[in-house]
Amino acid sequence: MLRDAFDTDVETIRQWRNHPKTRGASIYTAYITPEGHARWWTKVQADPTKRVLIFSYCGQDSGVVTFNDHDAAAGTAEWGFFLDVDGLTERGELLPAWMELEKAAVTYAFDEMRLKSFGGRTLAWNKQVIALHRRFGFVEVPERAYTTEIDGQEQSVVWTEKTRTT
Repeated sequence: MLRDAFDTDVETIRQWRNHPKTRGASIYTAYITPEGHARWWTKVQADPTKRVLIFSYCGQDSGVVTFNDHDAAAGTAEWGFFLDVDGLTERGELLPAWMELEKAAVTYAFDEMRLKSFGGRTLAWNKQVIALHRRFGFVEVPERAYTTEIDGQEQSVVWTEKTRTT
């Protein structure tokens, strides 16, 4: 289940995003300060092209899904996600929650946002995420792949995209 994020979720979002495993698999790896996160939240709330959603699994808030650069006329957006790694791992629910999050995000993108297609960036070494995206019908778009420097290392970034089938 996905719901809009509220002010009361902001610190939890920051904590989940700052988890070392989440930061390590991200394009932006720096530790996010409370001040920086507050500035981000203020900008997100004022920007109609962005959505921040809380993912609940088994009745507990367990992750975040973001949609950015939502172009309603074109029916496109970029998405991203991260999970409550520690909480889900402690409950032995990380993999099933991750799969449910992906399913919920696809449903939300097509049914709630009425997108024609949406996609996201994944570091090329993160084969688990790319494989999960494929499982849900995302395909790699080679012309949108690129290389960037992350923490002093060149990293390849893969773009995967899903298009509405109906």
